Amino acid sequence: MATETEFSFVALNGSARRHIRVFQIHQFLDRLAMGLTVAVVALALTDRGMDLFQISLLFGVYSLTTIAMELPFGGLADSIGRKPVFLMAVVASLISLALFLSTSDFYVLAVSFAFIGFGRALRSGTLDAWFVETFKAAAPNVDLQPALAKAQWANAVGLATGAVLGGLLPDIFGSVAENIGFSIYDVSYAASFGVMLGVFVFTVLAIVEKPRSVDPGALRQGFANVPLVIKDAGVLALKHPALSVLLATLAFFLMATNPVEVIWPTHAKPMLDEGYANTVIGVVTATYFFSIAFGASLSPYISRIFKRQHAMTLAATFACLAGVQIALALQGNILGFVAIFFLYSVFLGVSETPASSILHRCVGDRQRSTMLSLRSLVQQLGAALGLVLAGSVAESYSTPIAWIVGAVFLFVAAILSLVLVKRLAV
Repeated sequence: MATETEFSFVALNGSARRHIRVFQIHQFLDRLAMGLTVAVVALALTDRGMDLFQISLLFGVYSLTTIAMELPFGGLADSIGRKPVFLMAVVASLISLALFLSTSDFYVLAVSFAFIGFGRALRSGTLDAWFVETFKAAAPNVDLQPALAKAQWANAVGLATGAVLGGLLPDIFGSVAENIGFSIYDVSYAASFGVMLGVFVFTVLAIVEKPRSVDPGALRQGFANVPLVIKDAGVLALKHPALSVLLATLAFFLMATNPVEVIWPTHAKPMLDEGYANTVIGVVTATYFFSIAFGASLSPYISRIFKRQHAMTLAATFACLAGVQIALALQGNILGFVAIFFLYSVFLGVSETPASSILHRCVGDRQRSTMLSLRSLVQQLGAALGLVLAGSVAESYSTPIAWIVGAVFLFVAAILSLVLVKRLAV
């Protein structure tokens, strides 16, 4: 394997720099559309008459749809192309938003959430793979991780900007929406629909991919090839000395961190005055995304400390995250909690690109989308298991105890990362 040269944006050729900028804009717009609804989804559902049990069922529909479709559509992207599959994902998102805006019926909302999961599964492993492959062609043997960090930064900033706007728009234009018979929160969903249309147009015009066969016979063959592509990717994941360890590491990582990311508002809200609690939580949510973006931007510099040994960077990051998670669980006032939570979010951002760099180093173009989907599937399974375990412990004891128990999984992830260092050196 050729030695990777150190990344320098200025030293890249014009094609590689343009490629990074296009993908950053694309990621920002796509996540902006998503972020517009993240801040208000629970409030919008409550406003439609849904109780907490129904809301949990709707998110369950989303999760089950995503898990069921994740690998098949990753394989489809490897077979017929990344761009057309991503455009299908955008169409699924538009259908989901249109259904949500049109109804207050639980069963129609369930279909809307199924389309969200459908779109998530279609997105997974599509343009990420396109970005990596095109960048490698434009800048061969250049360290990929800093380029991924730039994309991750744009991703997180898009989510953060969307979260802020999604909270502001109902306050600014909510009365207008109510006057024409809509919920105040529908303003954020309508804005998301508009931005998503922009994502579709931008993808068509700015994302350039060498077209693959699009005749009906080739399309049918693409679907027919999906089981074989999945089988090959699964065998590769099991047999590759590094990939299997990486996927196990990421599963333990999500088992620990997902319960913190999901439960923290319910833990923090009692620390706040009821009059402004929701506003503070909204601002903290946006800052959480910005902190992840900041962590992603720091990732290349931290990687240099470890001489671009990405597995070693992961081990150090997970060990630090475990300590910070324990510190977070021990906070009893809002100022201490918010300060530690921001630090926690920064480490989450740092952890993203080293793992991605390792995966892309181990996988060829033919299976890249499928492996990204397999990674997403493993992470979602780990996240779901961690949430169930944390919920059980929190119910029996307390949320801080559940987070401290979860920190054990981060220590396991750190140990597995050290194993990964040896596997990658072979």
